[in-house]
Amino acid sequence: MEKTPHTLPRESYTFSSAVNAEIRRAAATGIYDIRGAGTKRHLPHFDDLLFLGASMSRYPLEGYREKCDTSVTLGTRFAKKPIELKIPITIAGMSFGALSAPAKEALGRGATMAGTSTTTGDGGMTDEERGHSEKLVYQYLPSRYGMNPDDLRRADAIEVVIGQGAKPGGGGMLLGQKITQRVADMRNLPVGIDQRSACRHPDWTGPDDLEIKILELREITNWEKPIYIKVGGSRPYYDTALAVKAGADVVVLDGMQGGTAATQDVFIENVGLPTLACIRPAVQALQDLGMHRKVQLVVSGGIRSGADVAKALALGADAVSIGTAALIAIGELDPKWGAEYAALGTTADAYDDWHEGKDPAGITTQDPELMKRVDPEEAGRRLRNYLAVMTLETQTIARACGHNHVHNLEPEDLVALTMEAAAMAQVPLAGTNWIPGKTGL
Repeated sequence: MEKTPHTLPRESYTFSSAVNAEIRRAAATGIYDIRGAGTKRHLPHFDDLLFLGASMSRYPLEGYREKCDTSVTLGTRFAKKPIELKIPITIAGMSFGALSAPAKEALGRGATMAGTSTTTGDGGMTDEERGHSEKLVYQYLPSRYGMNPDDLRRADAIEVVIGQGAKPGGGGMLLGQKITQRVADMRNLPVGIDQRSACRHPDWTGPDDLEIKILELREITNWEKPIYIKVGGSRPYYDTALAVKAGADVVVLDGMQGGTAATQDVFIENVGLPTLACIRPAVQALQDLGMHRKVQLVVSGGIRSGADVAKALALGADAVSIGTAALIAIGELDPKWGAEYAALGTTADAYDDWHEGKDPAGITTQDPELMKRVDPEEAGRRLRNYLAVMTLETQTIARACGHNHVHNLEPEDLVALTMEAAAMAQVPLAGTNWIPGKTGL
């Protein structure tokens, strides 16, 4: 007798194995999932854009003979001492506490060798970071952990953090297993106790108050240091306009693909805007105020290659900032620690439990034995190499489009592969002159 055929088992898209596993975890623990890194869902990104290289209508530059400048100056609006960088790629704020001291030193070393800046993150400035960073941006956060006027003066710029791409509207976390004696001393906290940062600053509530705070910071630093305002990608047009109104020299715009040391998974995956959707509204705000290129725009969140850099610049940014990519360059998620990642129940490329302090690579941990795995000099050289490759890739694309400075890249050099990317980047769908929402229906 023939067997009756059966439909093959088919997993539900809505209730996938990953969704079901999270439901079971929540039911077993009664607490939301906390993790590090950034969003893991697919979002429209720079991969959905292509450059139109020069042919008949544009004149390309010869790569080996004709110069393509990559320099950028940040903070030209009010600061007496704006920051001059050799490349338009900076290192984003990542705190000592979230990262180990050797990792922070490596970031400073690599950035200095590449001719760019690095950023402190929450929790204050370490001597290793300041000592090895030629140009160091000091983050001024709602928590005020580690903040003191002397370090404000030791910095080369000050970044007032209002929001972060991975969690706009949310505060930071540093769980107790990473609060060592040194971290606790810097943050004035008890050892081993979870730290939760506030989601807003304690001494101002809006752009008018922020203007007063910026003036206070300028007075403390004798009007020398550029003042950055960092916002998470949420309402980029209005946030950029208000940052300019408050007196910012630089606006840092962090999209949804940006990473974090620790926050709720539901926040990472469901709050904010993709980086690609943030740039053009922010640029439009600057243009409407007559401030484009006068107030510099730094874009972060998911930047991985020179192609990403070039696309962000073509859409109107002055520079980009990298975080997760920089950590990978210095050794994070390295497959050579695969057996130890497996022992933690994950793989090298999927590891995201940065909050637990057990990172086999020694980068997102305060464990003294694990930290020994990071050689700051070697890790710094790796970061320098990575930044050099990104810069060469950016120049290669700019020359191919006929530009002798990376800032001459423009939206007209781009087309989009999807309607979503075309609408977000406000460039034509490839093979057409159609920009959804702009031209035609």
